Amino acid sequence: MMSTNELHVVFGTGPVGRAVVRELVAKDKPVRLVNRRGQAKVPAGVEVLPGDASDSVSTRRLCAGATVVYNCTNAPYTAWPQQFPPLQAGVLEGAAAAGAKLVVMENVYLYGPTGGKVLTEDLPYAATTRKGSTRASMAQALLEAHHQGKVRVAIGRASDFFGPGVLDSAVGERVFGPALSGKAVQVLGNPDFPHTYSYISDIGKGLVILGQREEALGRAWHLPSQKTVTTRAFIEMIFKETGHRPRVRPIPSLLLQALGWVNPMMRELAEMQYEFQEPFIVDDSDFVQRFGNHATPLEKAVSLTVAWYREWEQSKAPTSRQNEQP
Repeated sequence: MMSTNELHVVFGTGPVGRAVVRELVAKDKPVRLVNRRGQAKVPAGVEVLPGDASDSVSTRRLCAGATVVYNCTNAPYTAWPQQFPPLQAGVLEGAAAAGAKLVVMENVYLYGPTGGKVLTEDLPYAATTRKGSTRASMAQALLEAHHQGKVRVAIGRASDFFGPGVLDSAVGERVFGPALSGKAVQVLGNPDFPHTYSYISDIGKGLVILGQREEALGRAWHLPSQKTVTTRAFIEMIFKETGHRPRVRPIPSLLLQALGWVNPMMRELAEMQYEFQEPFIVDDSDFVQRFGNHATPLEKAVSLTVAWYREWEQSKAPTSRQNEQP
């Protein structure tokens, strides 16, 4: 029986937004999903509406009656400083007008390089990149709005994520696609450093928990993470699941920097490669101690992801053959 005395509004239909929707539907919560087109493949009963997250007039209308608002929006990777803050500001205004809790998805760029120190929520914001600086200023704006009493905020943070439906990620299609074909996987930095990878379903579950619990408000939390292994070990687990011999090929740092001179996306990746040039371990112990351990075992998460990619590749095959020229 669906609970009708609350409404959960989710902005963004990327992997995180879809993961939040799946978790809310599993809990029989009424869900309104918002993106620019007003179209998305969603479970039965989920309302999908068009809207501009950066337009406070639009967000106030879309958030009307909301109990919890989830900001799962993202901006083009090459345009974070220009486009990301307005998206957050618009969703914040909508949640504030509705008197709803605001749960925001963040990453860990704002901490900057740590020299291999374990990432905990009390680290200073010491970003050295433009995307990290943007994220830091956005986080500060959220917490300031909470402490001023404008809106009740909880922040969830996670590392590079993977999982079913995750394509555009450091461990998305560029890793799982080649592994399924037995081809070499190209990686940033040193693959023998430990690096935390977050499973998308656990991120969705964690954000919903933050929306349910009053004690989550007013701070940031590192969302559930699986055990941390090296990038090489993580990719070897993927290859083992595909049945192919592991092949890992690091991208030379100088090559990445050179490509950045002509390719904007390569330039953005180059400024973040420090995350793969030192141990990068995200500590989720605060979340676990307060809300319990909700992380899917890494082996199971990899298995489920490989299975999804297999089905996805098969679903593309007929279309590819139809498009072939005679």
